[in-house]
Amino acid sequence: MKYVKQTPGATPSRRAILKSGAVLVGSAAFGFMPALARAADPGPIKIGHLTPKTGFLGALGGYAVKGIQLQAEQINAAGGVLGRKIEVISEDSVNPQVASTTAQRLVEREKVVVLLGEINSASALAISQVAARNKVLYLNTGARSDTLRGKDCNRYTFHSDIPVTVLANSVGLALDRAGKVKGKKFYGLTADYLFGHDLARAVEKFVGAHGGTISGNALVATDVTDFSPYLLKIRQANPDMIACNLAGNQVTNFIKQYSEFGLKIPLAGFNLNVADAWAAGPGNLTGIWPTVWQYKLKTPASEAFVKAFQAKYHTQPENHAWVEYVSLKILAQTIAAAKSTHTDKLIAHLESGAKFDILKAREAHFRPWDHQLLQEAYTYTVMSPDQAKGPHDFLVLGDAVPSPGQPLEVLYPPKSDNMCHM
Repeated sequence: MKYVKQTPGATPSRRAILKSGAVLVGSAAFGFMPALARAADPGPIKIGHLTPKTGFLGALGGYAVKGIQLQAEQINAAGGVLGRKIEVISEDSVNPQVASTTAQRLVEREKVVVLLGEINSASALAISQVAARNKVLYLNTGARSDTLRGKDCNRYTFHSDIPVTVLANSVGLALDRAGKVKGKKFYGLTADYLFGHDLARAVEKFVGAHGGTISGNALVATDVTDFSPYLLKIRQANPDMIACNLAGNQVTNFIKQYSEFGLKIPLAGFNLNVADAWAAGPGNLTGIWPTVWQYKLKTPASEAFVKAFQAKYHTQPENHAWVEYVSLKILAQTIAAAKSTHTDKLIAHLESGAKFDILKAREAHFRPWDHQLLQEAYTYTVMSPDQAKGPHDFLVLGDAVPSPGQPLEVLYPPKSDNMCHM
């Protein structure tokens, strides 16, 4: 073959171009892609997933990891999003300092396009600040503090779990219908961090608005395991009702000791994740409690999720498995609709009023002014020990609130009461 010399600045011949093209195709066939071709492949869509895997919320974080992994596998099996696979990088966020540094590392080094997750409200606040500084979308999946949706809100943070006001209103309405609020004295036990403080305020507001009073409130550190001093205080105060505003395994420890103590004062719980209810056991747990979702929910989509989760993990899904599962589903739908992973385009779609199937009877949507996902909530009660069918089958799911004819907004803090200014 005759060699054709190229002078500087000269235009390559047609034959040379065809030859180089043949080399390009041949290299691709053997996996040796030139730099130009590699640049056209953006790789997987990286999601930075933060959840406590250790500490007092660690058991809940374990379910969160399982839920998001299942959704990622289903998305990728269906072809991914925009022709790209989803890659979820799950990291432990045991406390706010760790959450903040880990979120920053995920953005800087791993180049994640979205931060997603969390359960601890103080850690979620730290992550939301990282998201705002770096102009990256953060989808908060489990932190329920009203403050995050209020004075600490920012443009880059959205919330897919229910806030504490919904927890308080769901149980409060059920108690009020039963005549257990007006004229009654409540004594509160409150987790001593951001979430607990917000929940106690929401409960006090509901009780006061419906004719009841809070006669006392004890703040409980998150590492407390012995509740006997608090139970003695409650016995001395002799309220009509105990308002449980605890979190994580605090609730489990308290419920077991409350049962052993033999107090006859009724218990009203304003926060209890399903895993913590299971840990308490059918012989100890009593009262009425709120939840964002439960595995007994009878919708086709929810039942399909439960079946897939059981097949993969050989256990029932807990509400944090559900919220991570649907949150990644929401995110994938948003990326597909926006045809982009660009933060501004994702925010625009989430603020547009787009509807999302979250496995419930009603679709959900985000409010544009506080970025809260409006959705149904539920309460549940407990079977008597002789009716319990097993360690995971003793909870009785109530009807959705609000009722089908009511707008979802009735459960949530109104704009007039909210300090969110983006």
